[in-house]
Amino acid sequence: MEHAYLIDIGWVDLAYLVASVLFILGIKGMTHPRTAVRGNLLSAWGMLLAVVTALLANGLSYQWILLGAVIGGAIGAFAAVRVQMTQMPEMVALFNGFGGVASVLVAGAAFVAAADPGLQTTIAAGLSGLIGAVTFSGSLIAFLKLAEKMPSGSLGFPGIKAFNALLGLAALAGVAWLAVDPSSMLAYWLIVAAACVLGVTLTIPIGGADMPVVISLLNSYSGLAAAATGFVLMNNVLIISGSLVGASGIILTRIMCKAMNRSLGNVLFAEFGGAASGPAADDVYGGKVKSTSPAEVAMMLDGVQRVLIVPGYGMAVAQAQHVVRDLANLLESRGAVVEYGIHPVAGRMPGHMNVLLAEADIPYDKLREMDDINNEIAQVDVCFVIGANDTVNPVARTDPKSPIAGMPIIDVDKARTVVVVKRSLSPGFAGIPNPLFAADNCLMMFGDGKKALVELVAALKEG
Repeated sequence: MEHAYLIDIGWVDLAYLVASVLFILGIKGMTHPRTAVRGNLLSAWGMLLAVVTALLANGLSYQWILLGAVIGGAIGAFAAVRVQMTQMPEMVALFNGFGGVASVLVAGAAFVAAADPGLQTTIAAGLSGLIGAVTFSGSLIAFLKLAEKMPSGSLGFPGIKAFNALLGLAALAGVAWLAVDPSSMLAYWLIVAAACVLGVTLTIPIGGADMPVVISLLNSYSGLAAAATGFVLMNNVLIISGSLVGASGIILTRIMCKAMNRSLGNVLFAEFGGAASGPAADDVYGGKVKSTSPAEVAMMLDGVQRVLIVPGYGMAVAQAQHVVRDLANLLESRGAVVEYGIHPVAGRMPGHMNVLLAEADIPYDKLREMDDINNEIAQVDVCFVIGANDTVNPVARTDPKSPIAGMPIIDVDKARTVVVVKRSLSPGFAGIPNPLFAADNCLMMFGDGKKALVELVAALKEG
């Protein structure tokens, strides 16, 4: 039965073109915090236009689609309201996975419905199943690691790299089989099954410190799967939007790798800090660490002119961003200039610290990028490091044999005084001690980040 087209095909292409332009403008808008909300809205309008056009152009049955949209929208709204900002990384990972499995199911259904699929459609369906399934299972593992439902460190078994190589070849062989025999749905589901296992075995060896890179890479995979599905459906806007997501994800992955001074291959196929060597923690810290209290820090802050706050994942865990804002407001009321130094891989997803600080209504213009603020840290009176570790570890500059050697860091050790708010001297994901904590100009304010800062704000007000 032929589709009853409700819109002339020329108008369909025009609508898809407008939607694509909105996607591009949306991505451009999201490159800067000031325009991010507008960019998100433009992308949303583009997606609405693309969905409505697809429904009208193909004369689809709306009942089941509307039912699915209502159920999915309700689940999404409930999750969006309930999720904590500290849980945003795992939610992003989960959404990537849903995008992957959607591509698998849509491409599979379209392939089955095609009376005589050509070679392009067949290969596109196979690739969509492969990439989408890897994205789905890999994203679930990333979600479980980020949510601490499974160990966040490197997992695996002897010979896992060879196993992954064989499994990848088997999945590609399944694509070739499907191209030769398009009538074999067994080949398609074998591709999906092999890819699901591959997604798990590719992701479990990657440690939690590399999750920001993994999330952006899986996001790219979900876009590539969607683009492949677009070729199955012969849908231009899906091809364009999937390609945009795939390309932007790869670019972001490259940026994240550069920020960590690591290659993508090193992230995917090597343990982070697995072979850490160097001085023991006792040798670095023994008798050199100076502990302080909120009352002492409050006295030290009397009359300071410039303060830099460097947040890390510990701030997110303690949910201390609002107290950080209160501290900054109090210092500014006393004439101090307060800024925030943002490391590109601080936290567990790209832009994690930016999102947390924005939630606390901290102005965007006070957020300083790493390369920018490093040139001025020597003029900072007091630098607060809140829950950061590896991203402020000076051995990245000084020890070429360190696991984080060459990784760009925020040079907080160059400030006149450094106050580190941390629960203990435990190492970061790299598993190495941080000599910053034993530096002459560093004071350690031990305790839960939020509680310690609340006490500091109280002490400042009393003073």
